[in-house]
Amino acid sequence: MNWPRPLDPLRSFKAKTGLLVGASLLLASLTFWITTQWQFRYALLAALIAALVVTQILAHGMTSPLREMTAAAKAMATGDYSRRVRSTSRDEIGQLATAFNQMAEDLEAHDRYRRELIGNVSHELRTPIAALQAVLENVVDGVEEPDPVTMRSALAQTERLGGLVADLLDLSRLEGGAVPLRRETFEIAPFLDDVVRQASSPARPLRVDVDVAPAGLRAVADSARLHQVITNLVDNAARHGAPDSPVRIRVRTDPHAGELLLDIHDDGPGIAVADRSRVFERFARGGAQDGGTGLGLAIARWAVELHDGRIEVVDTTSGCCIRVALPQA
Repeated sequence: MNWPRPLDPLRSFKAKTGLLVGASLLLASLTFWITTQWQFRYALLAALIAALVVTQILAHGMTSPLREMTAAAKAMATGDYSRRVRSTSRDEIGQLATAFNQMAEDLEAHDRYRRELIGNVSHELRTPIAALQAVLENVVDGVEEPDPVTMRSALAQTERLGGLVADLLDLSRLEGGAVPLRRETFEIAPFLDDVVRQASSPARPLRVDVDVAPAGLRAVADSARLHQVITNLVDNAARHGAPDSPVRIRVRTDPHAGELLLDIHDDGPGIAVADRSRVFERFARGGAQDGGTGLGLAIARWAVELHDGRIEVVDTTSGCCIRVALPQA
């Protein structure tokens, strides 16, 4: 039942209390004055009853949000974060109710994220574990020989598991703010050459064209975090780009905004406009099963945001172009 709250427009709980006491006294006095022709004891009794009724109605409306918060808190203790408190007053209790509702929304969002994370991680772990188990069972049963090809297949699955665990740890540190930034000034061209060299391997050579202008351009950032960002973006571009086309990295400055702009471009199918913000979420792959963990772009986004920068998919005539903008003030 929603009791009336006639005192909600008042901004102060003290003012409400004072008005409640004053109204009760005034009503008691008026009742006593009107009934003076009665015997004194009946007049006093009528005045007290009238004052108590008015006090109960007003006080019930004043404390209604507190009872709703108590019920909602008990529901949250059982895992139900959908309960909200009706907040119409503008006093301290109304502000508390608003803060309580915001807390409930945050808890509901965190609980939803936790459930999604558990489901996604379970799904991601199941595939390499099942593949590794199948390989080992075949070796144990004598179906396959433990030759180099079989062992490389098992090794690839363990590497995939290791990569997923490493990405989850990185994402956990970034989201928890446990990664301090160590900003430094360094020349961007040799830095990018080093990133590309480390990302490439004999088993998976990368073709990357780097274009930095002007020559000698320097960046102000945490080199370790930026290394992680570029590695993830180059890896993503290499997996989604055309097989015979190189990944292109273009670096410029925007003097008006005081930003360093790094564009990573590939000639793949591109990203639909509707999916451009979603691709930076955890485990988002746009439906592609390409061997990635679905965490690389999420890690890149968090690392860029630690620098107070931004990362976005920008318009391009073909393929996909992801831009990283870092403040250089």
